Amino acid sequence: MFSTFTSRLHGILFAIALTVGAYLITFIPGFQLVSVLLLAIVLGILMRNVGFIPDSCSAGLTYSSKTFLRVGVVLLGLRLAIPDILELGWGVLFIIAVTVLSTYLVTLWCGRLMGVAHNSRMLIATGTAICGASAVAGMSAVLEKKDDSEEDVESSATTAIACVTLFGTFLMFLIPALAVQFGLSSEQAGVWIGTSIHEVGQVVAGAGFIGTDVVATATVTKLGRVVLLAPLVAYVGYRQGQEKARRGVSSQKRPPLLPLFVVGFLVAVFLRSVLTYMGFDGVLSSVLRGAEVLSTVLITVAMGAMGTNVHLRKIMTTGLSAVVLGAVASVVAAVVSLILVLVVM
Repeated sequence: MFSTFTSRLHGILFAIALTVGAYLITFIPGFQLVSVLLLAIVLGILMRNVGFIPDSCSAGLTYSSKTFLRVGVVLLGLRLAIPDILELGWGVLFIIAVTVLSTYLVTLWCGRLMGVAHNSRMLIATGTAICGASAVAGMSAVLEKKDDSEEDVESSATTAIACVTLFGTFLMFLIPALAVQFGLSSEQAGVWIGTSIHEVGQVVAGAGFIGTDVVATATVTKLGRVVLLAPLVAYVGYRQGQEKARRGVSSQKRPPLLPLFVVGFLVAVFLRSVLTYMGFDGVLSSVLRGAEVLSTVLITVAMGAMGTNVHLRKIMTTGLSAVVLGAVASVVAAVVSLILVLVVM
């Protein structure tokens, strides 16, 4: 056991160093709004493609990209309290569900027509429909390379995170400006921002351009989207297991209906919901905030480790169509959610 730990230590420390570097970059003027997850994965790519990663790091980087990712996604569940989300009302919940489902399915359909690789279109669809880079990370944990023509999950995740970060940042400025221009109420603006912008941080920043009352509505609406990450990941994981069985891959155990980290995510959501219902979340606010920070750090470490498995020559040949798909997905999310807000609210 000790020898296993030591064989992984160099790679784990390397991934942590990438994370520290990513956070330090966010202190540079002009980089404050750039996703730290994107910065970590870019640093990992750079280190790989300049040949700066020792062979002794391989085992630890693989461990970091998988185990740290799963633990980070589990802790992400502590952000979500079902009572808070239910307070939005059934109309807003309907808007969230239809927007997420429409964005996901239309993105997959368009990606297939455009010839975008399976894993890339899955991750772009999930990241745009659910919660940006965190959703990409969660979905990448259950995807795998289908065949020799399919790109690696790490390359797909890199492309998807770049797309959702780029277009999420663009929408962060555009949607609030349009909400004011269209004369939407504070509640309507909050719901539109929460259902159309990709990252939680981008939603908070975008809503903040209008006012604090919009921030509250937009944030809870956004977290309503995040709740849907677990069933979506579970469904995709189950379907992949069924496909393996049909292809005659019988050497592996039958996959569980829910991956263990998804079960952990749901348990974390349940725990936070109970604490909120009993009124304890305020007392434990520092603990919950610490868990949220730790979740972001662990997912960032995993993304940095993923970046070290990406070879730029491969991604440059497939990146353009994926970027176009990311733009299409973002437009779908923004338009569908606006129409629903105007009709339902």
